[in-house]
Amino acid sequence: AEAGLDYAGVEISLPTLHEVYLPPFETAFAAGAGAVMSAFHELNGVPATGNGWLLTDLLRRRLGFAGFVVADYTADAELVAHGVAEDERDAARIAFLAGVEMSMQSGLYLRHLPDLVAAGEVPLALVDAAVRRVLAAKAALGLFADPYRGTDPERERLVLADPATLALARQAARRSAVLLKNEGNLLPLPRAGQRIALIGPFGDDPANLFGPWSIFADPERAVTVAQGLRAAMADPALLLVEPGSDVEAPIQAGIDRAVAAADAADLVILAIGESAAMSAEAQSRVEIVVPPAQQDLAEAVAATGRPVVVLLKTGRALALSGAVLDARAILVTWFLGSEEGHAVADLLFGDHAPSGRLPVSFPRFSGQQPFYYSRKPTGRPERPGDSAFKARFRETPNRARFPFGHGLTYGRVRYEDLRVEPAHLPWDGTLTVTATLRNLGNRPAEEVAQLYVRDRVAKLTRPVRLLKAFSRATVPASGTAEIRFTLRRQDLEYVGPDLLPTVEPGLFDLWVAPDAESGLQARFELLA
Repeated sequence: AEAGLDYAGVEISLPTLHEVYLPPFETAFAAGAGAVMSAFHELNGVPATGNGWLLTDLLRRRLGFAGFVVADYTADAELVAHGVAEDERDAARIAFLAGVEMSMQSGLYLRHLPDLVAAGEVPLALVDAAVRRVLAAKAALGLFADPYRGTDPERERLVLADPATLALARQAARRSAVLLKNEGNLLPLPRAGQRIALIGPFGDDPANLFGPWSIFADPERAVTVAQGLRAAMADPALLLVEPGSDVEAPIQAGIDRAVAAADAADLVILAIGESAAMSAEAQSRVEIVVPPAQQDLAEAVAATGRPVVVLLKTGRALALSGAVLDARAILVTWFLGSEEGHAVADLLFGDHAPSGRLPVSFPRFSGQQPFYYSRKPTGRPERPGDSAFKARFRETPNRARFPFGHGLTYGRVRYEDLRVEPAHLPWDGTLTVTATLRNLGNRPAEEVAQLYVRDRVAKLTRPVRLLKAFSRATVPASGTAEIRFTLRRQDLEYVGPDLLPTVEPGLFDLWVAPDAESGLQARFELLA
């Protein structure tokens, strides 16, 4: 959306739509997804909810989708505000004829479809087809036999309290956290002997563990970071807890109390970032930074000279700066759910090693956005030491602060001995890529090796790198592990000018890497 603003217009070229945006939908359909929601925004000048090309020609005829389409909340009524419908009756007509079978909230179909059918403006056959699709979905879900699908409060209580459910939530939380930084191997922390100051609005906060749109979350079931740390520490009395500030505003004497706690501690854990509400719908931000009140808190705490571990709660990539960026360790915790406190303690004290990787690039500054790893090269790419008339910013390199795919673990992994066999990929053959991961640390390491390629010459410009595969490996302390990938010609195809998959013989660059901006590089040739 333009300017990253919710509900704003979207302009996407057809090749990009087909190559980047549609494949996840196609994968979901292949896995059995039975419903699609029409978006609020317009696409290339036509609101999605009134876009017959999108919802019928493309979705049904080309992609073969057989389920039903539901309007997002009042998206059908909003066709009036978009300026493509005269009134709500006209909006109901446009949305239904475009391919929206279910009106979620507005009531437009209930009020206007009977009259539209009677007036001959909407064919009855289309209404029958829509009804069949909705009824077929309800029948497939078993709702006619059991309208509430076995839902009852007692069953819910038993499921949510089941040890297996809690263990899975804890594991999912551990695997989702991403370690951005760990200077001097500050982490993992000793379980005993250190006085720890837990500072920040999210240190003992059960309300912001679940993230946006967790409508039925129960904070009373949540384990806060403070509770998780106390449960894991040999002496819980060594944990000092101070909020320091609210999420977006200072609190009276908050920084003074936080600084006093830091002075009395050996180490500071700074639990800061965004609230769940800040990452929800209609919460676009002009500056994607740590809120100023919390940044001030971080600066004051860092001035004490105590080592700082940042627990960064966020629903988006943030441009980090100052004391937050300079912290010895940074662990992105996102919104980890009801077991967040236990999961964070598992990672901080080393019962488990971090293994998550960034699904988005963290920019250096907000003004770099939109910033993504698979960007196009331009005719004047930025090169080291060559700054004149190049695609560059005056203030910063055109690179991420923390790139897509980045994430550290306990242990230091070095990539070695990249092998590409054969050096020429036959048109209908395969190519094998192998590399050695060497752990230079004294703890086992959980590494996620990533395979990227770049097509050197094509009919349409190609990204500077494109992720093709990844492989998770446990590398023993002071040991090695081999990772292996297989490439075929089909893996190199892209959507051409005719919107069909294509690829040309020629040279390709290849990287096996821990992220989208580093790694071992090789080259191979695709033969005709």
